[in-house]
Amino acid sequence: MTEQAQSVATAFVSARRAARALADYPGAPPQDLASAYRIQDAAIRLDGRTVAGWKVGRIWPPLDGQLGSNRLSGPVFADEVVFAGNGEVPAMPVFAGGFAAGEAELLLHVAPGWNGAVPTDDAGTRAIIDEVRLGIEIASSPYARINADGPLVTVSDFGNNHGVVMGPALDGWRTLDLCAIVVRTEVDGETVGEATAATMLDGPYGAVRFLLGNLARAVRPVAGAVGFDRRDHRGSPGRPRPDRDRQLRQLRRAILHNNPGAAALGARL
Repeated sequence: MTEQAQSVATAFVSARRAARALADYPGAPPQDLASAYRIQDAAIRLDGRTVAGWKVGRIWPPLDGQLGSNRLSGPVFADEVVFAGNGEVPAMPVFAGGFAAGEAELLLHVAPGWNGAVPTDDAGTRAIIDEVRLGIEIASSPYARINADGPLVTVSDFGNNHGVVMGPALDGWRTLDLCAIVVRTEVDGETVGEATAATMLDGPYGAVRFLLGNLARAVRPVAGAVGFDRRDHRGSPGRPRPDRDRQLRQLRRAILHNNPGAAALGARL
């Protein structure tokens, strides 16, 4: 761990705790994925909260070729997970003066007892999944240019994650083509985004394989599974709901964010 990485991690953790925007990147930006993950790892240790799971984001061409990866990952903390049933509209906070967006997700859960072997195909990946849910990722950072400055900066601040809304479980998911499901987001009755996962690399199961491999190389804990972002969507700011202790004790999740170029949103904490 370099002194520079520790300094950047400390600045991001402090800004998040104080809900304080950062006008500039707090140090020299990382120059490769290894350096970016070192900052993220240091920030996770400094933060000290329980990691409930992980999100995954896409790295777009031409940077995917330059960096040697077409995806990235970041932690989802247990106290930033909200469970919402059908018809519920939970309020979620974002960073005033920073970056914020709401993004539709498919959330995949890796079953307890996984032996550590990363599957090589969709059939093998389905075999280690025990649940799929619909949900929303709250992508927010104190640094407004977190996505504009590229994937290395995104990785360094928790992958630009600031919470997840856990929606209903998807019944019969094993017989469904997850890439064919149309997801639509409406704001005040107006459709602001509609898409499927069909064009997103090798789909939700491929994202699971990336995540498990990435966590294994970094010797990180696997706290569950992943979700899959369908398209950029706007969300609403607010405060998280407190009624989730029972569910969080059972939570072993990770969130996949497959499009880091989400729509910006101004909001107050």
